[in-house]
Amino acid sequence: MGGRDLTDPPPDRLPTAPPPHADGLPDREALRRFITESAGRVGKREISRAFGLGPQHKAALRALLRDLALEGTLVPAGAKRFRASSALPEATVVQVTGTDPDGDPVARPVAWDGDGPAPVVFMHPEQKGRPALAPGERVVARLKRLGPGRYEGRTLRRLTDAPGRIVGLFRATPATGDAPPRLGAEAGRVIPADKRSKAEWIVPAAETLGAEGDEIVIAEPLPQAGPGLKSVRIVERLGRMGDPRSVSLLAIHTHGIPDAFPAEALAEAERARGVSAAGREDLRAVPLITIDGADARDFDDAVYAEPDGDGFRLIVAIADVAHYVRPGSALDREAQRRGNSVYFPDRVVPMLPEALSNGWCSLRPGEDRGCLFAEIHIDASGTKTRHRFGRGIMRSAARLTYDQARQAGEADPGESENGSALPDGLITTLFAAWRALSTARARRGTLDLDLPERLVRFDPQGRIASIDPRPRYDSHRLIEEFMVLANVAAAEELDRRRRPCLYRIHAPPSPERAEAMRDSLSTLGYDLPPVGTMRARDLDAVLDRASGTDAAGLVNETILRAQSQAEYSPDNIGHFGLALPAYAHFTSPIRRYADLMVHRALVGIGTTPPDGLPAADAARLDEIGAQVSATERRAALAERETTERYVAAWLGEQVGCECDGHVSGVTRFGLFVTLTQTGATGLVPLSTLSDDVWMYDESTQTLRARPPHGQQGGMRFQLAQKVTVRLVEATPVTGGLLFALAGPQAPARRDPAARGPRRPRGARPR
Repeated sequence: MGGRDLTDPPPDRLPTAPPPHADGLPDREALRRFITESAGRVGKREISRAFGLGPQHKAALRALLRDLALEGTLVPAGAKRFRASSALPEATVVQVTGTDPDGDPVARPVAWDGDGPAPVVFMHPEQKGRPALAPGERVVARLKRLGPGRYEGRTLRRLTDAPGRIVGLFRATPATGDAPPRLGAEAGRVIPADKRSKAEWIVPAAETLGAEGDEIVIAEPLPQAGPGLKSVRIVERLGRMGDPRSVSLLAIHTHGIPDAFPAEALAEAERARGVSAAGREDLRAVPLITIDGADARDFDDAVYAEPDGDGFRLIVAIADVAHYVRPGSALDREAQRRGNSVYFPDRVVPMLPEALSNGWCSLRPGEDRGCLFAEIHIDASGTKTRHRFGRGIMRSAARLTYDQARQAGEADPGESENGSALPDGLITTLFAAWRALSTARARRGTLDLDLPERLVRFDPQGRIASIDPRPRYDSHRLIEEFMVLANVAAAEELDRRRRPCLYRIHAPPSPERAEAMRDSLSTLGYDLPPVGTMRARDLDAVLDRASGTDAAGLVNETILRAQSQAEYSPDNIGHFGLALPAYAHFTSPIRRYADLMVHRALVGIGTTPPDGLPAADAARLDEIGAQVSATERRAALAERETTERYVAAWLGEQVGCECDGHVSGVTRFGLFVTLTQTGATGLVPLSTLSDDVWMYDESTQTLRARPPHGQQGGMRFQLAQKVTVRLVEATPVTGGLLFALAGPQAPARRDPAARGPRRPRGARPR
C-alpha cells in the first residue's frame, strides 16, 4: 500500500526542523533535538521529509544515525527507527543485581523511568581490603558511558547498612588427602541461586560454618584481595537442596521476604476476640458461602445471590480486618512492611499472624464473624444499577471448594458436600448471576489471558509427586467476576464521596512494547490495530482466534509480556486490561495491605472511627502505593522462581526423558522451548543443532538451516512450532533447564573433526 505507514506519527505531531547544513545534512545537535521533540519513534523517512533530504543523502544519513546510536545519543526503537536516549547522570544510585563471569558486580539504576529495560552498569571491583559488592546492595556510583544501555561504574559511597548477602548452594571441594586443609585454603564454593549471578564465590576452609555439600546457605562477602572470584563466609545454613521445604526457604531469603513476626504483633493478634452485633447490620440469616481452593486455609470472601426482578441482588461479604489491625499498631506496621502474603507450593508467608489470618479474620462455616459487605444490584444484562456498603456480622453457611461448587452448579443438589444445608437454587442463582456479569464483561471488551498455573503436589514424605496445570473451572470465574464487581463498586463509592483511595491501575502497553507485540504476533498470522489505537478488546479478539490452536499458549505469553505492570496509586488512570475507568482492591484484606487501606477509607465515610483511614496515611497514599506495589512484584517473582526450581528438581530425576513442547522463543544462540505438561521453559543451544549454517531472521523470528554442499531443504524453526525435546540438564538451585531436540527433528551430526565454525547468520539483534 502507498501513503503513510499507519505506525508513523501523524505529520502534525512532527516538530519543525531547522535549516540543514550546507552539505544538506543536519548537524548532530539539530538531529538529536528533532528526534527528542518528535512524538514516538522516528525513521529516515520522517527525517528526510523534515530536513528536505533527497536520495543522494541516504548513505550519509544512515552513517550519521549509526554514529549517534553507537555513542548512545539515540536508541534503536524498532525496524530502522530511533528515539532519543535517556542518559544517566554522572553520579547515581545503583543496586547490584548479580555478577559477571569474572565475579565482578553488575548493577542497574534504582531510579529508571526511561522506555525499555534499564541500562546495565558494570561495576569495578572494590578497593583492596573492602568486602565485594553482593546482590541487593545499593551504592552511589560514578558512571561512564560505554555505549547504548551500558555503563561502567565505580563506588563513591555505600548506602546499605549491612553487607550484601549471597543465597545459594554450597558445593564442597573434593578432599585431596587425609591432611586437614591449610588456613585460607578453598573448602568449597557457593553457586548463587540468582540466575543473574554468573560467577561462583569461594568459601575458605575456616568460613564454612560446618556446612556440608549440597546445602543451601547464606553467605557474606569477605574483604577482597585482588581480581578473580571473590571469597565469602557462610553465616546461615538453610537445609539440603533435596528437601522440598528448603526450595521455598531459598526464595524467602533471596528476596528478603519477612517470615517471622515481631513479638508485639503476635501479642496483639492473640488478644483478638470476636465482634458483637452492636452497630453492625445482622447478616447471619443470609446464607453466604465461601468458595476457595481445596488447600485454602483463610477464607476472606463470601458470596450470595437472589433473583431481583429481571436481574439479581448480590452480596459480597469480606472479613473485617480493619477492626483488628488498627492504624499505627504493631500489626499494622508489620502488615505494611510485608505488603501481602506470599504463596509457595509448600507454605504460605502470611501478611497477618495465623491467629487472625486463619482465625478471627477467616469466614469459617457456622461461626460469627465481622465483615464489610457490598450489596449490589445488577440487571439481566449484567449492568450494575446500584450498590451500597455496610459493616455487618455474618455466619458462613458453607465452605465449598471450586470443584464442589462446579459439581453443585451442574447438579444443584441443594446441599454442599460437607453436609451444610444450602437453600434450594442458591448455586444455580450464583451461576446465573455470573453468566450475566460475563455478558457485561464481554460487552466492554476485557483482556482475558489464559495462562495456566502449575500445581505442585507432594507425597506423604514431602517429595514432589507431580507437577500439573492447575484446573480452572467456571466456579473460579464466578468468584473472579463477583470480586471484580465489588472492587468496581468500592472505587466508585470512594470516588463519588471524594474520599482518598488507593486505586488498582493498569496503563496500556508502552508504544515500544506494543509495536514489538504487533511484530511478534504478525509472524504468527495475527494482526492488531496501529499503536495508539489498540484497546483491550483488540487483544482479546486475537486471544479468541488463537484459542484451541497450537499457538494459543505463545499468543497468551506474547500479549502478557507486552503489558504494563498493574500497580497501586492514589492517581486514577483506569485499568486497561479490565477496560474499567475506576478499580480498587477491596476483597482480600487478609493478604493485601492495599485492600485494608480501601476498607479503612470505606469505614471512615461519615464517621471518624479508630479503625478508619487516618489523615496522615491519606496524605502518604502515593508512598504506600509504591511500597505495596514493590512487595507485590517481589512476591510474584519469588513464587515464580520457586515453581521453576521445583520443576527443575522434579525433572532433575528424569534427565534423558523426552517431552513434548513448543518453540516459545527464537534467538541467535538457540531456541527456547516450553513444555506442554509442566509449562517449564528451557534452552536448546545452537551448539546442539545440526552442523548446518544457521540463518537467524529477526523480523520473522525464525532460525533456518542452510545445508552444506549445496543440498536443498534444511530445518526451520519458528514460534509456536511443536517440537519434542530431550532433557539434558536441570539445575534446581537456579531453576534452569537445558534441552536437545529429539524425535524427527533431532540433528544428524557429522564427524566432529569435520566441523567448522558455525555462527548463525542474519540481522544483528537490536
